[in-house]
Amino acid sequence: MYLVHTHLELPGGSRLPPDVRALVRSAIIPGDGVEHVAVHPRSPSTLTLGFYLVAGALAEAEERAVMVCSRLLDELPQLASARLTGAGVPLLPMTFVPQPVD
Repeated sequence: MYLVHTHLELPGGSRLPPDVRALVRSAIIPGDGVEHVAVHPRSPSTLTLGFYLVAGALAEAEERAVMVCSRLLDELPQLASARLTGAGVPLLPMTFVPQPVD
């Protein structure tokens, strides 16, 4: 399973719909391979979607997340004016440093 973040932005002056979480979640279909989607409004006009996807490889997961987002923008009138500004696996700082074995 992979976590892929996609970033959406509405044009200037536009605002995310108040029910954006419910809209996005209701539009996910079984064939998407999405196990869970986290919806993070970043400002009144920007949104990050965190897709937890089942995929055979990272590239497949990223491609699937972009395809799902493209479909959401095509099918949800409330997001029709948004554009996809980026997609990828978030980079996390390394918190575990292996210790040498004696």
